[in-house]
Amino acid sequence: MRPADAHTESATGAAAPHGTTGAEDTLELRLTEELLALLGEGPWSAAPRPDAPDLVGDPGSWCPVTTSAGEFQLVAVDLERDLGVISRWMNDPAVAAFWELAGPESVAAGHLRRQLEGDGRSVPCLGVLGGRPMSYWEIYRADLDPLARHYPARPHDTGVHLLIGGVGNRGRGIGTLLLRAVSELVLDNRPSCARVVAEPDLRNTPSVSAFLSAGFRFAAEVDLPDKRAALMVRDRAHRAQL
Repeated sequence: MRPADAHTESATGAAAPHGTTGAEDTLELRLTEELLALLGEGPWSAAPRPDAPDLVGDPGSWCPVTTSAGEFQLVAVDLERDLGVISRWMNDPAVAAFWELAGPESVAAGHLRRQLEGDGRSVPCLGVLGGRPMSYWEIYRADLDPLARHYPARPHDTGVHLLIGGVGNRGRGIGTLLLRAVSELVLDNRPSCARVVAEPDLRNTPSVSAFLSAGFRFAAEVDLPDKRAALMVRDRAHRAQL
């Protein structure tokens, strides 16, 4: 899933979203000086970050969850420890087609460093299942992201990006299982967040299908600067029914 909105730099241009309703007001971002100032191989264990900005918080400190595939937890990325495995995943052709971060380790390192040294609105994490790292996640504030220019954003909308590492973890429903688990973690740990959103590439039909099976609804097609995306939304108000 190509993360067109995970960078701290602004995107250029805006396209009108397709299929959206007029019932929701698009959030117009007016960043205060205070907010702008804020934006400034094992062991696979979570370490709380007491200095984590509160834009997203510290997903690495969220409690592990029990799934039918084993215990799962998000672990904050450590660049020195995790760069090798993340770069290998990014060079998998099935991943590279959508993330576009294939190449030497410096390519993935630059993408990770912009988040780790950035403003705290996007937090990169490893997904550890049964004690083994097997997925990469970005938990980000969609309402403070260039994505908000392309859909009717609401305050505290929280977005997720996901890639599953390793062919053996794909095509078995693991993506759906973990998307449901992580969206539940977001809603449990971010009480101000009413919606979890995502924008997988429309061409990535397995990803879109996984979001739908995980309780997300297809809200619209949106034209982003580098892809046509499916806007997927999971609503807090409906979580008990999904």
